[in-house]
Amino acid sequence: MGLRIEDYAIIGNCETLAMVGRNGSIDWLGFPRFDSPALFAALLGEPEQGHWQIAARDADARISRRYRDGTLVLETRFDTPQGSAVLIDCMSRRDGAREVVRMVRGLSGRVDLCMRLVLRFEYGSVVPWVTRLDDGRWSAIAGPERVLLTTPVSLEAEGLSTVANFSVDAGEDLPFVLSWSRSHKPLPRPSVASAVIEHETERWAEWSARGRRHPVYEDAVRRSLITLKALTHHETGGIVAAGTTSLPEQIGGARNWDYRYCWLRDSTFTLSALLEAGYLDEAAAWREWLLRAVAGSPDQLRIMYGVAGERRLTEYEIPWLPGYAQSSPVRVGNAASDQLQLDVFGEVMDALHYCRIAGLPPLDSAWALQTALVEHLETIWSDADDGIWEMRGPRRNFVHSKIMAWVAMDRAVRDIEAFGLDGPLQRWKAVRDRIHAEVCERGYDARRNSFVQFYGSKGLDASLLIMALVGFLPPDDPRVRGTVEAIERELLVDGFVRRYRTEDQVDGLQGSEGAFLACSFWLADNLVLIGRRDDAQTLFEKLLALRNDVGLLAEEYDPAARRQLGNFPQAFSHIGIVNTAHNLGAASDDAAKPVENRSGHRAPAAGAAQRRMRTASAK
Repeated sequence: MGLRIEDYAIIGNCETLAMVGRNGSIDWLGFPRFDSPALFAALLGEPEQGHWQIAARDADARISRRYRDGTLVLETRFDTPQGSAVLIDCMSRRDGAREVVRMVRGLSGRVDLCMRLVLRFEYGSVVPWVTRLDDGRWSAIAGPERVLLTTPVSLEAEGLSTVANFSVDAGEDLPFVLSWSRSHKPLPRPSVASAVIEHETERWAEWSARGRRHPVYEDAVRRSLITLKALTHHETGGIVAAGTTSLPEQIGGARNWDYRYCWLRDSTFTLSALLEAGYLDEAAAWREWLLRAVAGSPDQLRIMYGVAGERRLTEYEIPWLPGYAQSSPVRVGNAASDQLQLDVFGEVMDALHYCRIAGLPPLDSAWALQTALVEHLETIWSDADDGIWEMRGPRRNFVHSKIMAWVAMDRAVRDIEAFGLDGPLQRWKAVRDRIHAEVCERGYDARRNSFVQFYGSKGLDASLLIMALVGFLPPDDPRVRGTVEAIERELLVDGFVRRYRTEDQVDGLQGSEGAFLACSFWLADNLVLIGRRDDAQTLFEKLLALRNDVGLLAEEYDPAARRQLGNFPQAFSHIGIVNTAHNLGAASDDAAKPVENRSGHRAPAAGAAQRRMRTASAK
């Protein structure tokens, strides 16, 4: 039986990341970028499709693991009757090479270990040509890619893999360095593993120390911020939704998607998380990525982009990989990138408005681009679209999409009024009011006292929880409370929120899925806004309990099987941890909550000082 999704940790270099199992096996890794073809693809297939394991030979060895404090340097400890050893894992980048550094360190006694390396380029399909170089390194080449393995441990060929059996004594270090580079480039110089590990430890610890401390949920917030940083490309500023593709939303099902791209809808939530934590440089880099990505003709706005802003994310299937736990197909690319999703206009406008409110230095080009986007939205906001959840069924008038179209017009109006920007104020106010009136008339079911998934629907959708968070209606509006209560009645499973009823087949897909963690955090935020703080805290701490032993969350959770589902680690889930922690942590009257900054509405417990802060921000 393979590892559960939560049995994995990650290491990364802010260009790509690796999935490291509790058993010491790296089962997923692509170079040089997050979205590059994997050379270790066992996560979605078999060990022979690429993995690199270092582990105790004793099958009964007790295994524990942790990250070094404030870092992405992973330590996996093996305890046996004969002794103890720790496997230290990290990644780095230098001089055109990208490296995975692994160090086995003896802690006590003597521990017998084994290593097995199976390199398969192009998602497990290409066997490289392996040779031993004059300097003792092993070289594996396949077309444009080259991997070098450096270690003092004696290695042997076994079929189409490289293996070793070795022992480590207390106080002894045995390094393994795997370097990737282009095959036509000069050989990269060898690295000193111990120096790389210490450098990466110091670099991550320094970055973590820059952040603002959280008064209550410090460990959870810091680990989530480190995870978001690990999902951020250090040059482009783009933040990918997850480090993997095709981890299933239902074990054995077909809801398997490639999440190694950057979604616009995450933008405001991401900015809020970074700004609340004090990471202004990262927030500014994300804003600049956003502006570069969406630049161009407004009618060609995409819902997601590649790490550097690429628009063509053609979806195709990889038939030779059977999928995680036989969940097929395995997909690369994402056809949803071609969909019409009106909500992204609201996300972009909201994010850039939030940047102005937060005091990030203004960019001259931003408002001209925003104006073009809003003018295009004026002509299409009444169209049916594919919705926030990237439905593969018929287009509909999704209520969430219309709410976010209202947000786009509202933020344009607010920016003109608050910052003196140039635009057709009265016209945009009129469009904003028209959208609002239509949503309240056609998207609300008075008999249920709840908004619905789309015009004419009787179903619910967790995306409706955005309504109060973006300020479409105040949190004390009976329709907001009614919608929150309806979602609690009909979409909760063991206290966690489903996106919608998949059995209604609105999405055009077969099968079901788990509870969507980001929606569960949205529910907690709503509970803060409507004054149910104790309930919000209970839900939040229940969500924190879902994290694995090193603090990571996937996209979804299966309450019946009690396991994580979907791509991993999921940025949206970790953004939820940061933002909801700050909403709960800002308990005093003087502390503004992120959800209040975004919505413009005050939670019932807040007082006059917070109202003054909100009024000052609006100006």
